[in-house]
Amino acid sequence: MSALRKWLLAGLLVIAPVAITVWVLQWIIGTLDQTLLILPLEWQPDHLLGFHIPGFGVLLALSVLLVVGAVASNFIGRRLVDWWNRLLHRIPIVRSIYSGVKQVSDTLFSENGNAFRTAVLVEWPRQGAWTIAFVTGVPRGDTATHLQGDYLSVYVPTTPNPTGGYFIMLKASDCIELKMSVDDALKYIVSMGVVAPAMPVDATEKLH
Repeated sequence: MSALRKWLLAGLLVIAPVAITVWVLQWIIGTLDQTLLILPLEWQPDHLLGFHIPGFGVLLALSVLLVVGAVASNFIGRRLVDWWNRLLHRIPIVRSIYSGVKQVSDTLFSENGNAFRTAVLVEWPRQGAWTIAFVTGVPRGDTATHLQGDYLSVYVPTTPNPTGGYFIMLKASDCIELKMSVDDALKYIVSMGVVAPAMPVDATEKLH
């Protein structure tokens, strides 16, 4: 029985990552394939070929992103984007949602942004308990006027789903900057500490 249990666990360790990866890829491709619905029926690959080929939606989505990015990068494109932003900001309800999403996306995807560029070690949810968090910036606006000293805005993700979490503001001195990359920190969080990142070279040398 012990041998059967060992083989079963070994099989799960091999099959589970592959199965989950395939499932995630199928979900992403299936979702992006829905972008084909924006095309007229006679232009859709399924109608032209007579059968469905997964992945055409991915190519279409990438093409749309490249075209929009190329247009938005020139002078005329930037003027159009500014006009579009002003238009949406004049629509009630829409402007509150759009402005919030726009600020978050600009912070996350901007080349000059610092959001989620640094992993830190913080005491959470109580003193003596530590977890990994990500620096998203510094407190601004009215909150900054009530905080004395250097503070950081920090996102504490939950595990194994890091898309949920807590936004807190901590003293910079209470945040220990880690030398691991954001990707390694996310893997560490998602795996609930099972997949530990490699130790920095200088830390390894100190152990010896």
